[in-house]
Amino acid sequence: MITGELKNKVDKIWEIFWTGGITNPLEVIEQFNYLLFIKQLDEVETRKERDANILGIPYEGIFPADCQQYRWSKFKNLGDANEIYDLMMNGVFPFIKNLHPDGESAYSKYMGDAIFKIPTPALLTKVIDGIDGLNLEGDSKGDLYEYLLSKLESAGKNGQFRTPRHIIQMMVELVKPVPSDIICDPAMGSAGFLMAAQQYLRKNHQDLFLNAEQREHFNHEMFYGFDMDRTMLRIGAMNMLLHGVDDPNIEYKDSLSEMNTDKEKYSLILANPPFKGSLDYDGVSADLLKVAKTKKTELLFLVLFLRIMKIGGRAAVIVPDGVLFGSSRAHKAIRKELIENHKLDAVISMPSGVFKPYAGVSTAILLFTKTGAGGTDKVWFYDMKADGRTLDDKRQEIEENDIPDIIERYQNLEKEEERKRTEQSFFVPKEEIAENDYDLSINKYKEIEYIPVEYPPTEEILKDMEELEVEIHKNLVELRKMLEENDD
Repeated sequence: MITGELKNKVDKIWEIFWTGGITNPLEVIEQFNYLLFIKQLDEVETRKERDANILGIPYEGIFPADCQQYRWSKFKNLGDANEIYDLMMNGVFPFIKNLHPDGESAYSKYMGDAIFKIPTPALLTKVIDGIDGLNLEGDSKGDLYEYLLSKLESAGKNGQFRTPRHIIQMMVELVKPVPSDIICDPAMGSAGFLMAAQQYLRKNHQDLFLNAEQREHFNHEMFYGFDMDRTMLRIGAMNMLLHGVDDPNIEYKDSLSEMNTDKEKYSLILANPPFKGSLDYDGVSADLLKVAKTKKTELLFLVLFLRIMKIGGRAAVIVPDGVLFGSSRAHKAIRKELIENHKLDAVISMPSGVFKPYAGVSTAILLFTKTGAGGTDKVWFYDMKADGRTLDDKRQEIEENDIPDIIERYQNLEKEEERKRTEQSFFVPKEEIAENDYDLSINKYKEIEYIPVEYPPTEEILKDMEELEVEIHKNLVELRKMLEENDD
């Protein structure tokens, strides 16, 4: 979540849009993102040019020689507002819409119906000046998207809350993507999980880019994301292109419907699916209802994950707490399915403030492996109490942070065997979970260690009270005496 000076600058740009006549929050976000993308595209180009010069190698850039005037660093300095506006309308914007002219890529599909809606040269130059002053590094780009989306919630339109970037990064660290993975987020939003996965691979598997086959896989066959919001699809496609994934498989798709025919296709699922949705049975794929007949999207998505994962595939997904202990037949059925027919590896319980200020729901992370033949001997539980930020609406950074400890412990589970139920993490055998209706709430198994408090004998307490009463009476007498002397 962005704060301080950056937040103030973004709020000011938002206000410029509104006072300039664009008052639909969704349109503001779209136009804001188009211009931000144009700026970042130039920054990526400049960085690659610099690297090529240092290495002494040729570089064929995004901007051909006859399109250099379309670069942010060039047109922002044009003195005439009308000239900038004309260049944007007739040059820059058509250029970015056609970066992938083949028409087959995710980018070209979802940028094809993008429309430049800034109505006047004066408004455009003000917004360009505002965006030019934004210094976005690392996670702040993702945080900016998240903050802009929160504006939809405050306006009461299309309200959605997004997964905090540090939680996404933790989940990616836990599952450790590898170059051969096929990664999917069936409820991708702005593609935060896919972004974090590709960043992890760049950091930990740099050699994949030296292998032509692996590089081809990375750019065209590794990343899949589905959503039903075309704005999110555009943002996701722009985001991935900016970070060097040429052709991710980002599609408009209702993942829970019959239109999604994927089966045993992906080796890694990373997702935070919608929590509070309720669907008609007619709108849900029949094979999902066979496992758990329910209208609750959080349960249907769990069934979907198991269907679309390959045998041996892994998943790290966020669920609301109700999934862990709900008593309905569907709740029990999906928990039993995970534990008896596959391998449930871990349940990480998160505090309710993690999604503030957008939502106060309590959640957990489930980590599991698809086996089709069982394999759950025991489940690792962790009680996260702090995520490095306050758990109120401000979400300011603090020192208390369990995330490094979670990653360290999960990657060394052999050391967890001897932990007691009074500690922050521990194992629970499958048999005990089954006996408890497959309840996965950590409070069902956590033990509280009560430390006995020894009090002195009653006679001693009464004696101390009498002595205290005498002392108080003595002090009152002294105080009254002092007041009488002052009156005189």
